[in-house]
Order: sequence, then C-alpha cells, then structure tokens
Amino acid sequence: GSTTVYFEENPVRENAKAHNSNKTEKPNVSAPLKETKPDFLEKNQECYSTSAPQSRSKSQYQSSTEKQSQPLANNHGESQNGFHKMWTLLLVLLICVPLLYILWSGIQGGMSSRKDAEILKEFRARMEKLKNTYQSQDPRLWRKARVSLEKRLNSSHVNLEPAILLLTAGQEAEKALRCLSNEIANAFASSQNATTISIDGVGKAVLDSDAVKLEVDTELSSGFSEGKKVAVVHRFESLPAGSTLIFYKYCDHENAAFKNVALLLTVLLDEESLRKSLTFQEVEEKVRDFLWAKFTSSDVPSSYNGMDTDKLSGLWSRISHLVLPVWPEKGLPLEGCT
Repeated sequence: GSTTVYFEENPVRENAKAHNSNKTEKPNVSAPLKETKPDFLEKNQECYSTSAPQSRSKSQYQSSTEKQSQPLANNHGESQNGFHKMWTLLLVLLICVPLLYILWSGIQGGMSSRKDAEILKEFRARMEKLKNTYQSQDPRLWRKARVSLEKRLNSSHVNLEPAILLLTAGQEAEKALRCLSNEIANAFASSQNATTISIDGVGKAVLDSDAVKLEVDTELSSGFSEGKKVAVVHRFESLPAGSTLIFYKYCDHENAAFKNVALLLTVLLDEESLRKSLTFQEVEEKVRDFLWAKFTSSDVPSSYNGMDTDKLSGLWSRISHLVLPVWPEKGLPLEGCT
C-alpha cells in the first residue's frame, strides 16, 4: 500500500493570514462619518424648505388676519365715536332747549310786564282825570271800579270771568249815569288801544224778546271777537225780560264766553233820587227789588226764553258783582259827554 501523508498547516502562518486579512478588510469608519455630514445638511435644508412655506403661510395668515381685524377695529372705534357724539349732542340739546325756553319766556315776560305797566299807567291817568271831572261821586266808586278793572289789564293774571260793573242812579242823575258809564268804558278800552261796544236798551224795549236776545248775542260776540275790550249796556232794565238771559253766557262765574273783558250795565231807577246816606249794600238791594218787579210783572209770556223767579235769581247772581251808585253832576254838557 500507498501511504497518505497529511500536512498540517502552520498555525503561525494561518494566524498571519488571518491578521493580514483582518488588516485589509478593516472597514473605513471615517468614510461614513464624512458621508453623514452632507446628508445631515441636506436633511436640514429639506426640513427648512418644508417648514419655510408653513411659516410663510402662517405669517401670511397672521398678516391677513391682522388686515381683516384692523378694519373691524376701525369700524368699532368709529361706531363708538359716533355713539358718544350722538349722546353728547342729545345732552347738549337737553340742556340748551330748556335754557332757551326759560330765556325766551323771561324776555316775553319782561316785554308783557312792560306793556302791562304802560297800559295800567294809562288807565290810571284816565281814571284820575275822570275823578277830577265827576267830583260829586263817592270816592269808593273810583276805588272799587279801578280795582275791578285793573285785574283785567294784567295779561299774566288768569281771569275766570269778566269784570261786571252795574251802575245805578235815580231819575235826577240820568245824564251823569250815561256819561260816566261811557267814560269809564272808554278809559278801559283806550288804554288797550281798543274800542267799546254800546247797546241801548231803550231802543230795544218794544222788540220781540227772542229777536233782541239774538241781536245782543251777535253784538257782544262779534265785538269781543274783533278785539273790543268792554261793552256798555245802557238802561238794562228796559230790555225785554227774556232777552236778558243771554247775559248768562257773558257774565258767568267760570264759563263766560270772554274772560279778559268788562261789561258795564246801567239801571235807571224809577225814584227821583238816591240818598247819599244809603250804603252800597242798601243800593244793591234796591236795584234787585226794582228788577224783580220790572221783569217778573211784565207781560212777557212764560216760555223757555221767558223770565221767572229762578232764572232771574241766576241772572242777578251773575250781574251783581259790583253795584255802584251814581249821583247827579253839575256842569255836564247838554249833548254828549265830556
């Protein structure tokens, strides 16, 4: 037989091979590190490039939001300013309007007061002149007549009824009664640049009661409506009894048709003279009894427009506010009055 020989490799050589192979096949550690740096920069650039649009869009959104909110803020501020201006204007008006009204009222009141003072001064001067002319009259006549009429010359005084004066006299003082009543009425009217309504009862004595009532109503109503301030009804006792009921309308205490006016009624008694010793109360009673006898005993038919005791009582309470006696005067003209 053949012999097979096995050679074992030198362990030292194999170790050297292994060492050489390990030395040649050792991986390059720095190469991957060099390669990772650019990769990192690229990745950062990619991240920046991807995040930049987001931040840009975010900034654009914020700017657009700010642009949108800015007009809203401006509008809100303008509305607030307009609201404050409106309330300021309203407050100014609330303060100024009453002040202007008070100022205007004061001016008007001052003007009316000066006008009233001038009218009052004129009226007193005229009454003083009459007092010096009619020297036979009782001093109380002038005082009472003046006080009653002066109330209607004050425009600031609220009057609920007109001034009613009833002048009466005996037969001997007929002239003085007519003249004095005219003079007092003219003094009252002329001080206000007005005229007088004059009604003559004697001229209407024989006329129909209803016709006279309508006629007197028309004269008084139209005259006062036109601005006349006083009416004189001469010889009131001569009017038809029923026609005198129209004076309910003009002499009522609270519901008179015209309030800032005056009515002077004259009654001529049947007796020759009035004694100066009579008190004003006694004179009033004498006139009342005379009118009762005159009106209730007349031949006027008893009807709605006729006179009776109740109607006459109501009439008397309205016309008897102030009853003043008139005495004869010497030196009066034969025709007309001074």
